[in-house]
Amino acid sequence: MTEGVLLAIFAGLMLGLYALPEKFTKDFKYENTWSLFFLLTMFVVPIIASITLIKGFGDIFGNMPTDIWIKMGLTSFLWGVGVMMWSKAINHIGLSLGFSLFIGTIILVGSVLPFIEDGLPPTNKLTIILIGLLVVLVGIFANGKAGFIREKVEKNSEENTAKKGSMTTGILIAVVGGLLATGFSYANAAGRPYLHQASQAAGNAEWITAVAVMFPIFISGGIVMTAYFLWQLNSKKAWKDFKTPAFSKNFVLILVMAFFHYAASALFAFAAYKLGASGNTVGYAIFNTSCVATAIVSGIITKEWVNASTKARNFLYLGLSCMIIGIVLVAYSNGIE
Repeated sequence: MTEGVLLAIFAGLMLGLYALPEKFTKDFKYENTWSLFFLLTMFVVPIIASITLIKGFGDIFGNMPTDIWIKMGLTSFLWGVGVMMWSKAINHIGLSLGFSLFIGTIILVGSVLPFIEDGLPPTNKLTIILIGLLVVLVGIFANGKAGFIREKVEKNSEENTAKKGSMTTGILIAVVGGLLATGFSYANAAGRPYLHQASQAAGNAEWITAVAVMFPIFISGGIVMTAYFLWQLNSKKAWKDFKTPAFSKNFVLILVMAFFHYAASALFAFAAYKLGASGNTVGYAIFNTSCVATAIVSGIITKEWVNASTKARNFLYLGLSCMIIGIVLVAYSNGIE
């Protein structure tokens, strides 16, 4: 159990930090950075990793039952749509509130969704899991409140008026996006049993199953993500910005982002396996909570909150404390027989 919990936490740390290299890119617009990122992380990295690392790659996926392909492909596509909706929600309600609502929905629904495939755990374990998730959600929404207070103070009156006008729309987009993004958790639960058995039969190490599971998830989810950003490149006339002396440096930085993003997701899949019967639920909660906590601590370290009000910081610390307590409860539940 301990190994699985630590792997899930480490995966969350990687996901919470994967975007850090973006701060060092030059001459790229938002659309340039993220279109290249999604192309690399959703197609190039998983294809190379899968073909290189998985013994019997062709047979494993060629013989995968159609119903599993459909389940994984459809829910992964919905995950991609959900991530795109989250990026739109941020335009309406800001990063802090958008992130909290989006991830809060993912943790609540995505942690429970695998029960459809895996079945309910014993009542005593389920009770602790649900209490832990509730505590995590209190923390998530406390963070959202902190972010909302901070953003409200930082915006001028004109921007704030526009923000209020789109608040309801932004909240709705963030919640619906979070619901769709839980497709990642379901796809992992639906595909793992077959892929693990087939991978083991082909003579692969246990951890290779995580690479196999990520292949259909990333390819299916990448279709909508890549299509969206290609459209953005055209609409924002950003193609010309790829022609910059800094392209090589930017490419390397974005490739690092892509690798960390992919590796974090694959590591979560392996952690879920190590956590046993309730691994998809327990691991998913720990994974996403660790990601949010990492992002929050990074913001504190980089002094993003240095000018925030005392009220905003108190909500932030309350949220972080609740998330840590919730993680401990969820992790503890996995050790209950």
